[in-house]
Amino acid sequence: MGVDRITSEWARARKQARRTTAAPPAAEAPAPAGVPAPKAARPSGAKTPLLFALDTQASVTRALWGEHVARRAAGLVGRSVIPAKVPNDCSGLVRVAYYAVGVELLHRPRREENAVTAIYRRAEALGAVHRGKPHVGDLIFFRETYDRNADGRRNDGLTHIGIVESVAPTGTVTFVHRVGPGVMRSRVTPRQPAVYSRGGRVLNDLLRREEGGERARLTGELFVGYAAAGRLGALDAR
Repeated sequence: MGVDRITSEWARARKQARRTTAAPPAAEAPAPAGVPAPKAARPSGAKTPLLFALDTQASVTRALWGEHVARRAAGLVGRSVIPAKVPNDCSGLVRVAYYAVGVELLHRPRREENAVTAIYRRAEALGAVHRGKPHVGDLIFFRETYDRNADGRRNDGLTHIGIVESVAPTGTVTFVHRVGPGVMRSRVTPRQPAVYSRGGRVLNDLLRREEGGERARLTGELFVGYAAAGRLGALDAR
């Protein structure tokens, strides 16, 4: 679903809510003998039908944002070059995916930080970072996926990012990301981080190759957390 359709649904919700609040309240008949009288009217501090309708529509819209973001990322699987004026790397992929809903993820990066760290910092400031069950379109972060500063030590912090595409009932998350060969899908199961496969199913794909005398690392071992698509989109769209 595109941004125009989301916007039109929001407008319809506002119009419907206004019609609801504009109608005068119906007169109440007196309660029969022995039957308790109806509860008093809603307190002045409670939500009006208009605000309730808008809050409900906002929740739906945030879910649609995530789905649209994930579809945009999935549509780039197999490509070696990201078709936009962004870096041809993992951060460029997620930025292009969020452009589909009018959101720029990278805001005022600091000189000493990479794009992944800058995106994470902003998501954390917005209260979007979490380690619970992810939703489609959420950002997913990883650390130490390569030796960024080339010093042979595991001190590189956040180095990789992707987009959640689906979540299996078993807890395995499929995500889209940009790596050396191009845009591809991988899997991560945070509850079983060091298990490559079980019962014929891959739980965690390889993410960091063997180098410098260290073994290869799985996605689950390098997993950091998520950032909720709905919160990123809702706050950026203000």
